[in-house]
Amino acid sequence: MTINSEEGFIEIQDNNTIKEIAGNLDSNIKSIEEKMDVRLRIHDNAITVKGLPGNVEMTNRLLDELKYIIQKQNRLEEQDLNYAIDFIKSGKEGSLKELLDDVVCITASGKSVKPKTFGQKRYVDSLRKHDVVFGIGPAGTGKTYLAMAMAVQAFKNREVNRIILTRPAVEAGENLGFLPGDLQEKVDPYLRPIYDALFEILGVDTYLKFFEKGLIEVAPLAYMRGRTLDSAYVILDEAQNTTNEQMKMFLTRLGFGSKAIITGDITQIDLIRGKESGLKTVTGILKGVKGIDFINLTSADIVRHPLVQRIINAYESYEGS
Repeated sequence: MTINSEEGFIEIQDNNTIKEIAGNLDSNIKSIEEKMDVRLRIHDNAITVKGLPGNVEMTNRLLDELKYIIQKQNRLEEQDLNYAIDFIKSGKEGSLKELLDDVVCITASGKSVKPKTFGQKRYVDSLRKHDVVFGIGPAGTGKTYLAMAMAVQAFKNREVNRIILTRPAVEAGENLGFLPGDLQEKVDPYLRPIYDALFEILGVDTYLKFFEKGLIEVAPLAYMRGRTLDSAYVILDEAQNTTNEQMKMFLTRLGFGSKAIITGDITQIDLIRGKESGLKTVTGILKGVKGIDFINLTSADIVRHPLVQRIINAYESYEGS
């Protein structure tokens, strides 16, 4: 790659890479030109960048990152492009290669689960280092999914003997008693997001096999009372809906050789008015305790539809005003 005063040139031999960078009807090229304030021209095996020297230099760095993304996953998704542009424009050190080379686990369909943002990378690294980790942030930041992927990998590596996934069924409220079936059947609808993620990571057949052997347990938080959870990877999801008493009860269940991951979004509390969220309280109680880490994810770490990020930012602006 060579950079002149106002023109850059990056060589790309692979036609698929050129195609993915261009996007459907050159949509990616237009996005790069608009956000980086440059002009791009595609040749048979290269892309020429024209603009102010600083913008040309950033765009060449961006194209180099995009080449590596496509090399690793054979495609360039809109969220990958947008995150790469924001990352390059932020002027931060490092490379997106750090994310693409960090494989958490392989799903049943052969898909590699990796952190997609540096916030997610910090989260995954923390899960590897600490026995108790709080992942706090808005919907779509991968808090629960990445924790499950780490749990499955720890189980496969025989670091733990079982996986326990739990969440409070606060959303059910008093209506729980009117639902048909036993207690497990009543709360299953509120555990559905956990089942969906497990089915994707493990596959339905493998999940059912492990479930029947008691190696994987998905249960409401009430089932945790009075137990000691040894050699287990325990994930508490939707922790913003725990009370202070429930949070303390959960954290004191941890046995030898176990890890506890607590995920939640303190902007989506469903507790009845007057009840304090255990997740909000615990941040002040346990901050700085050795072996415990708090990772705060933001809208920049959202990996769902790009509109989700805009919606959350809009709500944060509205609530802040």
